[in-house]
Amino acid sequence: MSIHISAKKGEIAKVILQPGDPLRAQYIAENFLENAKLVSKTRGILYYTGLYKGKEISIGASGMGFPSIGIYSYELYTEYDVDTIVRIGTCGAYTTDLKVFDILNVEHAASESTYAKYAWEIEGDIISHQGNIFDVINATAEESSLKTKAVTIHSSDIFYRKDLTVPEIATRYNCPAVEMEAFGLFANAKHLGKNAATILTVTDIIPTHEKISADQRETALKPMIELALESALKVI
Repeated sequence: MSIHISAKKGEIAKVILQPGDPLRAQYIAENFLENAKLVSKTRGILYYTGLYKGKEISIGASGMGFPSIGIYSYELYTEYDVDTIVRIGTCGAYTTDLKVFDILNVEHAASESTYAKYAWEIEGDIISHQGNIFDVINATAEESSLKTKAVTIHSSDIFYRKDLTVPEIATRYNCPAVEMEAFGLFANAKHLGKNAATILTVTDIIPTHEKISADQRETALKPMIELALESALKVI
């Protein structure tokens, strides 16, 4: 057991998918895995391990923001010997060039956050995906005739802000959308020499206020979930 995860050693697979929401982790485990077992529920952050097409995989929540995913991904990598984490989440688009339901495979994450600097002395405001899982996701999407877009994402500490213009860092790096975890995950993986990727589904278009409804979310996120699971098979 680690400080924040109560699973025993060996109860978490080498590859794990990390949605932010514990209930989404539960949904994926119950609907996509066989023989899914709840292995941790500390602080209401749910972790499951089961079989996908005969191979063991884990699903567990990261919570929201760099501090949260920073804790969970670090403990998964160091206490449970996880090799690969694939964050699966949602994002808001800064531009109408993206559409709701678009799937993004994050190549780089740019952020104003000091997380990487003060945690691991990683300088700079942009960090790439780590390892080969990004390329595996691209290849898997192509094999499945699933259209994805490789992007640099803006990873932000802030959800609500006074100034509603697109932040300078997003403009500088031509980031079409924003989320809150990829930069922290990539920083941990870079420091530890592990594999990390982030796949996102666009759920709202910020300038037009268009959003996927709550009823649409399960259907909307299914292609991303299946892409992550199929990609995971290739690195287990």
